[in-house]
Amino acid sequence: MTNQYKSDFLNVMQERGFIYQTSDLEELDKKLSDGVQSAYVGFDATAKSLHVGNLINIMMLKWFQECGHKPITLMGGGTSKIGDPSFKDESRNLMTDDMINENMSHIRATCFDQFLQYGDGETDALMVNNDDWLAELSYLDFLRDYGRYFTINRMIGFDSVKQRLDRESPLTLLEFNYMVMQGYDFVELHKRHGTIMQMGGSDQWGNIINGVELGRKSHQFGLFAFTTPLLTTPDGKKMGKTENGAVWLNKDMLSPYDYYQFWRNVDDSMVGMMLKKFTMMPMDEIAKLEALEGQEINEAKKVLAFEATKLCHGEAEAKGAEETARQTFEQGMSSQGLPTVEVSDAEMNVLDLFLATELVSSKGEARRLIKGGGAKIDDIAVTDDAMTCTIDGTIKVSAGKKKHVLVKAA
Repeated sequence: MTNQYKSDFLNVMQERGFIYQTSDLEELDKKLSDGVQSAYVGFDATAKSLHVGNLINIMMLKWFQECGHKPITLMGGGTSKIGDPSFKDESRNLMTDDMINENMSHIRATCFDQFLQYGDGETDALMVNNDDWLAELSYLDFLRDYGRYFTINRMIGFDSVKQRLDRESPLTLLEFNYMVMQGYDFVELHKRHGTIMQMGGSDQWGNIINGVELGRKSHQFGLFAFTTPLLTTPDGKKMGKTENGAVWLNKDMLSPYDYYQFWRNVDDSMVGMMLKKFTMMPMDEIAKLEALEGQEINEAKKVLAFEATKLCHGEAEAKGAEETARQTFEQGMSSQGLPTVEVSDAEMNVLDLFLATELVSSKGEARRLIKGGGAKIDDIAVTDDAMTCTIDGTIKVSAGKKKHVLVKAA
């Protein structure tokens, strides 16, 4: 493929399908070709882990570092106290400092360290917390110095706010300040670290461009915005969550096997795109896998699942998940590599058992699974939803052909 840009980073982003919206792309290309630059993505600290929906931003930072630049992971220790109103109908529950700090430590250890090289070198990643500067702001001084650059007219025009108002969902002044604070983050990072670019999903364009304009108006900074398309499933849902919950990057919250299975079970139409965005595989190898059709596409899915799991959890865990999947699905064996659930009772109604495994989200779903012939215990179909199951040792509980859990009595 002929390179379209001068900078390696933009060429990688282009060929792998990351580019959606940018500000002053020609000038950004020049900057990225003129020595080491720093760019950042902001992450909220509202849970102990990030999920697959956040992964595309982490991959952009990883490629940024691979191309010889300095990635910054900005943790919203300050803004997590407020809440981003973007495309939400309700205010976020407010969090304490202790909750936020605990979440940040977990996220660094279980999400970022696997993908980025942190350290003191010129291109080593840096993790910062916006509470370091937001907590020190004087409200009156901040309004005087920066509030005059934000107009209500423009702010209510952003889709994230407009949609909330159109649905007549309450939008508090606290949340309305979020975009002001996020814009100020960009200015502060440029002052402290010379950061020139903020990256994020396309739903963050309004917040990001606020920072670009604030830097230009208040300090004549030359800043850049870069967004990537939101990842959605073929039915239009945001990628990152399943009917059983979020696909967490922290293996204590989602086993490497279940993580592997998420990638193994993606829609056929998404395999090529995901190989480009969620693996580091060369493009020529991806092209070969992308060309597979029919049953052969399953081989591409196995490669995707292995490579994605290796990036997040390491090669050993990826091989273990791959082998567990092979034994379970190709040989029909119960394997100790499957996720294990402990239950308090050795005898349980089958509906309660399936609910305890989280293979279903309700007893009604369990009944439908049984009626459809997809509920199995130790590979034997369950036919009666009133039956009692005795858990002697460890049993395998299955929902369909691809979802399995080992259950043992505590």
